[in-house]
Amino acid sequence: MRTLTAIAALALVVPATASAAGSPEAARISVVVHDLDTTSVLAHWTPERIAAMPSGEVTPGAPAEDGPDGAPADAEWVNRVVGRLFFVNRGEDESCTATLVRSANRRTAVTGGHCAHTLNLIGEDPVWHEKMLFVPGFADGGRPHGSFVVERVVVSSTWVADDQRSEHDQAFLVLDRPSDAALPIAYGRPGGLPATEYGYPRAANRPGHQGRPEFTGMRMARCWGTPRPDPGHPELGPENLWGVPCDMGGGSSGGPRVARGAVVGVNTQSTYLDDAGNWCEWGTSTCTRHLVGPRFSRGITAKLHERAQRS
Repeated sequence: MRTLTAIAALALVVPATASAAGSPEAARISVVVHDLDTTSVLAHWTPERIAAMPSGEVTPGAPAEDGPDGAPADAEWVNRVVGRLFFVNRGEDESCTATLVRSANRRTAVTGGHCAHTLNLIGEDPVWHEKMLFVPGFADGGRPHGSFVVERVVVSSTWVADDQRSEHDQAFLVLDRPSDAALPIAYGRPGGLPATEYGYPRAANRPGHQGRPEFTGMRMARCWGTPRPDPGHPELGPENLWGVPCDMGGGSSGGPRVARGAVVGVNTQSTYLDDAGNWCEWGTSTCTRHLVGPRFSRGITAKLHERAQRS
């Protein structure tokens, strides 16, 4: 993994090897900008409130287990750019993950669309999340690089209208002050490049991960490998989603997929694939859980990023 100094030397936006600029999707997308009420955000997110947030089940007596599908994120550079994203959704305290990305305003982060705007279970009652706070390098309640209040959210109009359009499950955040740390962002890179995914999961499936700080939201975790495309459910078909085998659960959404030193996508959902890369039912012995998310494109991501960094 490159050091932060080396990463910072890369261009603001890494040129893509493939472009979706001429696609019908690129022609249709429009950008939605939502300003947040920033009063009382810092007062809301007390250490006690954060510590009280629920985490997943624990299997008693299970020995700790680390591997490509889940391990602590121990590189110093990543703690400066990736952080836990706190927010209130329909009155409930929740969290995702976000990443500072290179931008003209030096105060832009990227996350998952469902970390900022959601519909209910039957696709109605749209809401913007509230009291959003980004804490890079959050660890055991500590805020080593400070806290950033989110002032503005930028998403696609497609996501606002239909949260089943998974390729649009991406959002940019405009923070209340600039930061000197950020990762480059790349559009349209091949999805199969070796990558590392980062996140603040609050749950895990493997007993050897459960209950550890990296899997209860208190520290950052990572997975790595060669991403595979998500073929989607047979009745729905594929979208532009990619990811590696990974045991990180809820809370890791919005975390970056990093390849060749740049953010090339975000984590948004899990899927199960067999050895041939086909979709399979959860619980089948030949299935492996993958954490997948949109592959950044010029048709969607570039337009959102451009609008956010002009704020």
